[in-house]
Amino acid sequence: MMRRRSTLLTGCTALVLALGATACGGGGPVSAGGGDKALSGQSVTVAGVWSGTEQENFQKVLDAFTEKTGAKTSFVSTGDNVSTVVGSKIEGGNAPDVVMVPQVGVVQQFAAKGWLKPLSKTAQQSVDSNFADVWKSYGSVDGTLYGLYFKAAHKSTVWYSPDALAQAGVEPPKTYDEMLKAGQTVSDSGLAAFSVAGQDGWTLTDWFENVYLSQAGPEKYDALAAHELKWTDASVVEALTTLGKLFKDEQLVQGGQKGALNTDFPGSVEKVFGPKPAAGMVYEGDFVAGVARDQFGKEIGKDADFFPFPAVAGGEAPVVSGGDAAVVLKDGKNPKAAAALLEYLATPEAAAVWAEAGGFLSPNKKLDLASYGDDVSRATAKSLVGAGDSVRFDMSDQAPAAFGGTKGTGEWKILQDFLRDPSDPKATAAQLEAAAAKAYKG
Repeated sequence: MMRRRSTLLTGCTALVLALGATACGGGGPVSAGGGDKALSGQSVTVAGVWSGTEQENFQKVLDAFTEKTGAKTSFVSTGDNVSTVVGSKIEGGNAPDVVMVPQVGVVQQFAAKGWLKPLSKTAQQSVDSNFADVWKSYGSVDGTLYGLYFKAAHKSTVWYSPDALAQAGVEPPKTYDEMLKAGQTVSDSGLAAFSVAGQDGWTLTDWFENVYLSQAGPEKYDALAAHELKWTDASVVEALTTLGKLFKDEQLVQGGQKGALNTDFPGSVEKVFGPKPAAGMVYEGDFVAGVARDQFGKEIGKDADFFPFPAVAGGEAPVVSGGDAAVVLKDGKNPKAAAALLEYLATPEAAAVWAEAGGFLSPNKKLDLASYGDDVSRATAKSLVGAGDSVRFDMSDQAPAAFGGTKGTGEWKILQDFLRDPSDPKATAAQLEAAAAKAYKG
């Protein structure tokens, strides 16, 4: 399930497409009039988790790089487990030149194995001027910048049916308490308030992270993410208590706890935006829009809209993100072209190519918001970039996979158990700490 942060992180058609290790060539003949073609005759191979529409849209970026430089490109879809696929390719003497890595922990793992080359000085200068410092931090290991965050996800968005809220006579809320109150009103009008994808444990980690970041603040969030703060801390128990009030309310959660545990992420979107709506709202990242649009024909901004995840208990409204970082492998065969590609990806010009195609957010603050194809994408991008250094990367993506990224175990399983019975937040916190302590030691 390592794939989930990429599905996570996207326009999301790939959620319903089969994954496969397919390669598609790009960058055919160079047409006249673009760039100095300084890399004509060279090639660069890029590996990443994307498939389907995401792969097609990224290929447009690669084709624009070819047009600019003359270098040919090819993209290899790795499927779920980037580290395993890339490791086997390195061992087989067939390493790609560039890898798009969907997790901070995997960037750290690659660096620890000695697989990565630092970004070029040109790319580093672009990161310094075009990105908030937080993105540089997440791309660095022991003070060396290896990862360029080209694509991001905004994971603090609550998606809703405008018709459902209008029928209930409620406006998008500004605080967490207002959100629960609005949910009760939606429920009274005939629909459940929230569709919760409890079958996918990663969605529950996202719920927790937004509540925790707002309620406990960024310093404790960082400490907990690094396991410098124990999960038995009072702040964790408080966040679980807040979340438990929602989880145990059968009026608010569609199908109750049992129904939520039998609902996966695509199903949770369908219950709000599908042909037979059962709920008015669904919390997840900006990639909800891709499912609502591509699978259920909704016009984003009209039939499906979002409000920011609201502030909890007087805290600041949270902005949790994820992202895909481009890294250069030492064992790649085309280091010059690889470095040039990352220099290109650091520019607003490159980001604009995918922004126009849709299903994409860029952390590049120099990208003109007009590059996005609709108002909702512009709004989510503005919120993400506007959050600056207050953005926090998905906590479970920073954790060892045994704790934060494995189906049926660790944080995913413990929070599913908590959804099933949220009556004892302290006991749940103790279980989380025991699992975290074991995983971080490993």
